[in-house]
This record gives sequence, structure tokens and C-alpha cells, in this order.
Amino acid sequence: MHLSVVIPAYNEAERLPRTLLRVKEYYDSQGFDYEIIVIDDGSADATATIASETADRVISVQPNRGKGFAVRTGILAAAGDFILFCDADLATPPEEDQKLFARMKAGADVAIGSRPLRESDLEVRQPWYREMLGRGFNLAVQTIGVSGIQDTQCGFKMFTRASGQDVFRRAKVNRFGFDFEALMIARDLGYRIDEVGVRWRHQEGSKVNPVKDGLQMLGDLVKLRLKGKRKRIAPNPVPEAI
Repeated sequence: MHLSVVIPAYNEAERLPRTLLRVKEYYDSQGFDYEIIVIDDGSADATATIASETADRVISVQPNRGKGFAVRTGILAAAGDFILFCDADLATPPEEDQKLFARMKAGADVAIGSRPLRESDLEVRQPWYREMLGRGFNLAVQTIGVSGIQDTQCGFKMFTRASGQDVFRRAKVNRFGFDFEALMIARDLGYRIDEVGVRWRHQEGSKVNPVKDGLQMLGDLVKLRLKGKRKRIAPNPVPEAI
């Protein structure tokens, strides 16, 4: 299996059909073996049923555990030599994976889509207040967590199978802070992380509350920093939040 595409989904019955159709059509044209894994994170709608019509595998989590838990579950279940995690809204289109693959072929262990780079193409920007909060948060992440990475939160990341499973066996954050946790662990373990400018289009319907979830993410960031490298890279004995 060349590629596993992991898509976390929480109450995504409305937009998941067109997302999965687009992903499937694109990868059917690429000429390599792939799988689509949808993680239904305790949805109250028909997400799991709809996903099963197109995805190769649907893993249902009950009750809702959070995006980090869902992504971790999918990556640890993936069979591909490369593992791509992307959001159900396809804010970054699947064909942007070529930029990530190019970095992997050049020796990266992790390649991440990024919005603020000069070569990034923001076709539709976020509302100004979300953008300002995002910039402030990214500054905090660079200061406290992962220096030198301008955008830890873009939902378009690729791992080799080895790096992805090594990192996520150690990950413990169940909610939206999982992105920077994974990158902190990857850096702790010495994996090469390349940041890549991608096309990105803001989509309505985000599950992230910029105030409530932002505060929780800052708390997770501080906890991860205080834990230190030794505790961050300790294997995760149970799938619970920090």
C-alpha cells in the first residue's frame, strides 16, 4: 500500500460525500495503491453510514473523543508507506499532496502544509479575527513549542509510515492541540520536518471555537512544554488526554 489517507469526521454527513468523491477520483487517477480511512468521531448524524459508501475503512469512535484522538486512531491503523491526514472540508485540495511527496522524496520524514509562507496561495482567507488569533497562537507555539514552524495547525500533513506511527504511539492530546504535540514529538525524536506552502481556501463550518478551544490549546501547549522531552516521548499507555 503506497498511501493511506486519514480523514477525521465529526457530524460531517453534509459535506463528506463530495469530499470523499473528490479524494477518490483524484487518487484513482494516480496509478498507485491507496486507502481512504474515515474516523467517525462520535457523530450524531449519518457520518459513518455515508462514509462507508466510499471509504475503504470506517472506524467509529463512541463517544466523541476529539480530533486528536480520531487522527491518532487513523494513523495507527494505516497500512500505507506514506500517511496523509487531511480535513473533511478539503480546505487544501488533495492534489497539493504532490508538494508534500516532493519533500518526502528529498528526505523529509514529515511534510506539513502551511498557509503563511510566501509561496502559499490563500484563495479564500479566514475572517480577520480568526486570522489575527491564529497568528498570535502561532507565535506562542513557536516561542513555547516548535520554533521555526510558521503554521502547525494546517490540516494537511504527511508522514512516512515509520515516523507517523512512532510519533502517534506517543501522542496523548485528544483535541485540537494534537498538531503541535505531534510536531514537538517528531522534533524530539529527531525526525526531519519540512514546511510547504499550499493552496488553501477557508471553509465555513469549522468545529474550532477560537476562544474556548484556543485557551484549551494554549493550556495543552504549556503542559507539553513543562513535561519535557523525556515525558513527551514516553509511549502512550492509554488513549486519554493529558
